[in-house]
Amino acid sequence: MVDKMIKTEKLYSMKQACEKTGLTYDTLKFYCNEGLVPNVKRDKNNYRVFNDNDIAWINSLSCLKNCGMSIIEMKEYLDLRLKGESSIPERKEILDVKLKDLQHKIHEIQESINYINWKHQFYDDVLIGKIKYYSNLIPTENDD
Repeated sequence: MVDKMIKTEKLYSMKQACEKTGLTYDTLKFYCNEGLVPNVKRDKNNYRVFNDNDIAWINSLSCLKNCGMSIIEMKEYLDLRLKGESSIPERKEILDVKLKDLQHKIHEIQESINYINWKHQFYDDVLIGKIKYYSNLIPTENDD
């Protein structure tokens, strides 16, 4: 008689899933209640449990949220993912829009960083006496 090995998948509790994904319990529960985590499994006590594929998808949800997707957009994206390979072009379009938004935000952030760096240098130069202080908002002794 040959023993058959039965492969059992690792299942994670809500708490463990939160630890693995970095989400709060309330956020993960909200995502589940909103239908953003499809096919949620339950254990014998009717508690939600998650497998490695669920964890990977939950991590994807976090990324989509960080990309600026609303819950509605995340649901639309999920619906497309559940349609399989045929929906890849539509998903790419959605991601392209988010990519352009993020690139624009990066540009804005870089401009802000450049301004702060310029101001730091200006203040340093004033403090060491390299240049005289001036302001666009208040009169200084340099103004005539």
